[in-house]
Amino acid sequence: MTTVYDKAKWHYEGDFPEELDEHQGFVHTGMYLGWVIDNNLYSKEFQQESSNEIAKFYQGLLSGTEIYMNWDGVLASDMLNTEGNAFTKEYYDSETYFEDYAELFPDISSLYEVHDTFDNYNTVKNKLNERFKEWKSKLNR
Repeated sequence: MTTVYDKAKWHYEGDFPEELDEHQGFVHTGMYLGWVIDNNLYSKEFQQESSNEIAKFYQGLLSGTEIYMNWDGVLASDMLNTEGNAFTKEYYDSETYFEDYAELFPDISSLYEVHDTFDNYNTVKNKLNERFKEWKSKLNR
């Protein structure tokens, strides 16, 4: 059974600032998906379906958000490998990701205001790397 972790439409059809473009509802999860790709935590099926996009991501030609948009704004368990799912269930699905995300960008009034830039992605990526390292060390105790 596939678990859906997030859908962009849950955001832009929900409590979403009227003045923002719908695209902004994809950014926070798109950055997470970019990190998943950066860490090879995606499934074989995702790799087969998105091999061209993954290559463009590594070349800096496509962002995780753009790939997430190509997947209709859905982050689901069948997109992730075993380790990716285990981490995502504990970290992303527990809302800790959203708390960290908000702390990373304290000058915004809504998490949807963060723009899809490489600098912002690198900020998120560094925090995710830290959290992933902590998670892995807990597993190895």
